[in-house]
Amino acid sequence: MDLTGYRAEAEAFVTAVDREYYRHYSGRQEDFDVEPIYARHERLFSREAIDALREQGSPELLEFAIEGYVGRATTQETAELARREATLELDVDGERLPYRQARIAQANERDPARRAAIEAAALEATERELQPLLLELHERAAALVRELGWPRVRALVEELSGIDLGALARQTEAFLAATEDRYEPLVGPQLEEQLGFGFDRLRRSDLPAFFRAPGFDELFPAERRDRAFAETFAALGLAESAGERVRVDAEPRPRKSPRAFCAPVRVPDEVYLVIAPTGGRDDYEAMMHEAGHAYHYAHVDPALPFEHRYLGDNSVTEGFAFLFEELTADPEWLRRRLGLGDPEPVAAYARAAKLIYLRRYCAKLAYELELHAPDADLGRMPALYARRLADAVRVEWPEQTWLADVDPFFYAARYLRAWAFETHLRALLRERHGPAWFERRAAGDELRALMREGQRRPAHELLAELRGTELDFSALLADVG
Repeated sequence: MDLTGYRAEAEAFVTAVDREYYRHYSGRQEDFDVEPIYARHERLFSREAIDALREQGSPELLEFAIEGYVGRATTQETAELARREATLELDVDGERLPYRQARIAQANERDPARRAAIEAAALEATERELQPLLLELHERAAALVRELGWPRVRALVEELSGIDLGALARQTEAFLAATEDRYEPLVGPQLEEQLGFGFDRLRRSDLPAFFRAPGFDELFPAERRDRAFAETFAALGLAESAGERVRVDAEPRPRKSPRAFCAPVRVPDEVYLVIAPTGGRDDYEAMMHEAGHAYHYAHVDPALPFEHRYLGDNSVTEGFAFLFEELTADPEWLRRRLGLGDPEPVAAYARAAKLIYLRRYCAKLAYELELHAPDADLGRMPALYARRLADAVRVEWPEQTWLADVDPFFYAARYLRAWAFETHLRALLRERHGPAWFERRAAGDELRALMREGQRRPAHELLAELRGTELDFSALLADVG
């Protein structure tokens, strides 16, 4: 196989798909028309290409080809799923609400009963309209992986990524056990502060409002968000070196995805940071997280081969995203960027919110390992999913999202590894540049050098070089007090 030609065509494909993804999920167009793109580049994902890449020993390109092989075989279902999400409307007590606006509406709703009604309508629509497609996609992907010679998705991911999912699951189970007793004492007071009640009345529908943190609205005004963002990346010198390559899309649109995202359309030259503002601290956190991705991609060395600019271990880019997201809970950043005299209430809330996310993702990984097991009984998965998440978060969890809450190819593992990687990276920056590292041009220079590598090395190798230590999830215990 001509790898140079393969890389060039693969980059053209990714650019086209990411541009389509950006335009659809930013709400600029209704359709998510990826079928013609796959048709133009079908040879990238042929069995012949996959066999050749297996022989040539390029795990990143092979993983790309296999994911594309699955994606090509399911383009109709994927496009239809996106279309339904974009056009679905909910009936909430006689009021029409776009499906994708449900979470934003919940986050801004002060009435718990109204939040529950919005969630109930969204869950009903998920089960009725999306679940059949999601189930078809799940089963089809598993069958295609078996056709390619792997017994299940887990074996494929472990072989090509080098991630031992079993070892990671053991670490996350230990984390759940270690935080079991401190969870409610840490989170309960913050629920009371933000929602006016604790675990005794908490429902899953209340969590978007909790993460919205309405009690901090005066501390996180919308008009200050963009300035704090700009000042942070200017002080590090990253805004200057990125130039016009990072493009921020924060305009509200009815069909815009409520989930903020980064679309690296052309790395490093055209990178979109997309956010659907809901107000308050949540917007700051989402914007800084996606900025970590955007500035990472915008600083990648353009001379690197395609697979090191676009592919590889996404624990690395997620690590940069979490690094900047963490600033919205950093007392020093809160003092200097937002002028908070006493940042401890925000920091205490952030520790609680982070612990919810960490425990939720620990439970998600355990559930997904069972979902992808060779003897998995799909009939019992909804109940298993609900029980796993309920035990971790201590709130009754709906069964209807047992597939909607699953990202392909164990992406939850990338998030978990990224949280651990970020903890070490943040500690290193503080040791070398002090607690206000985010104002030091030298810290920006170090980050720029790391970002320049793209994802040439996985997170555990990068960490071994930086700190001489292993990527251990237990490092997060100190972060949550």
